[in-house]
Amino acid sequence: MGEVKGFIKYKKNDFNKQKVEDRINHWDEFTIPLVEEELRIQGARCMDCGIPFCQSGCPISNIIPDWNDLVYKGNWQEAYKRLKRTNNFPEFTGRVCPAPCENSCTLAINKDAVTIKNIEVSIIEKAFNEGWINSELPNVRSGKKIAIVGSGPAGLACADELNKNSHSVTVFEKNEFIGGLLTLGIPNFKLDKKIVQRRVELMKSEGVEFKTNVEIGKDILLSELLDKFDAIVLAGGAEKPRDLPIEGRNLNGIYYAMEYLTQQNRTNMGQTFNGNRITAKDKNVVVIGGGDTGSDCIGTAIRQGAKSVMNLELLAQPPAERSEDNPWPQWALIERKSTSHEEGCDRIYSVMTKKFTGENGNVKKLHAIKLQFGEKDPRTGRKPMSEIIGSDFTLDADLVLLAMGFTGPVKNKLISELDIDLDERSNVKTDENRMTNIPGIFAAGDMRRGQSLVVWAINEGRTTAQHVHKYISV
Repeated sequence: MGEVKGFIKYKKNDFNKQKVEDRINHWDEFTIPLVEEELRIQGARCMDCGIPFCQSGCPISNIIPDWNDLVYKGNWQEAYKRLKRTNNFPEFTGRVCPAPCENSCTLAINKDAVTIKNIEVSIIEKAFNEGWINSELPNVRSGKKIAIVGSGPAGLACADELNKNSHSVTVFEKNEFIGGLLTLGIPNFKLDKKIVQRRVELMKSEGVEFKTNVEIGKDILLSELLDKFDAIVLAGGAEKPRDLPIEGRNLNGIYYAMEYLTQQNRTNMGQTFNGNRITAKDKNVVVIGGGDTGSDCIGTAIRQGAKSVMNLELLAQPPAERSEDNPWPQWALIERKSTSHEEGCDRIYSVMTKKFTGENGNVKKLHAIKLQFGEKDPRTGRKPMSEIIGSDFTLDADLVLLAMGFTGPVKNKLISELDIDLDERSNVKTDENRMTNIPGIFAAGDMRRGQSLVVWAINEGRTTAQHVHKYISV
């Protein structure tokens, strides 16, 4: 490393953010990047640790120490070349990834980790600004055609890799926009849609064909695609939300998180909803679910002008620091406060929602009870939970958003037409080559793996592309 004692000499310096009172009045990204000299100093904090645990913590095995050191030395173009070897879309992961690499950073044993995520996004943005990223069309085409169903991060990564391997790739998207959850799920203030569109336009210029408003299994049968293409990759995501089948669930004003988030993203892109707009304005909002999707709902509700926002979590409150049974370099199971939580939200842990009540068909109250957790079961690793007698409470709730995760792909004709096998978790089952039980049909991303991170979806797309390339090259 260029500055061997940089980790001792320099302190962590994160990106700044717009003040809460300013950023909640718009939908744009609100981080304020560091100047180049400060980014070089942050790169210098990457220590000569011998074994780069950050790399093993990264699902796509980014060569992190190399590009940290190159940034420190001011060699940004070479840093970009090193970054693009492993990551098709650093502009996405550099914005929305929870950075498992930083949890695994050797410095994180007892100090602040290197700001890997900030350096990553700074490299890719400098590469775009400096004009280092240009269309790279294959010199010749292989003559093989691949159809990819779904244009989320897994589908896009798979398409990008196969296109670079000289194959002709067509991406089918059932919605009107390309990008999957990148475009319709993640709010603008975390990932500006111009960033997604910039990458899509680049892929188009490199020969990838995109077809929107085409739902496979409805507009075109999967069997028809199989007749026209040499291979198919299913990358439609895990879109079936986990429901809360309790009394009052049918009241108006209770929605799945993705119903809510996708509508706001479409609104930001100019669509109107003719009086059917889901809005938090002047309402008491309750978000059930403490993950990233719940956080996105919170930030969206605040920007829409919610009267109050409450976040309920079934699980117990995590500790502020790692527990003894959660050592480095594992993912730290600690309490995290998102930027949306900072903007004005109350959180209650260890809560089970029991029922909803309302007036004139509209939800008005949420009835819940507190939980307690026993000792961890060594066989399952789980702590048994039980209700605390007499801890019942009620919350005002004019809008309830269910952000409790997803249970796998939607079981529609895309899957049923050819009887594609599912695994025990209801995801699309594949063999060691990522192929389903139907020869020539592969799967990638959340549809195969289950609900996960954008960076894991990129890993899935890249890996499946390797197997497809091998299959059609025989």
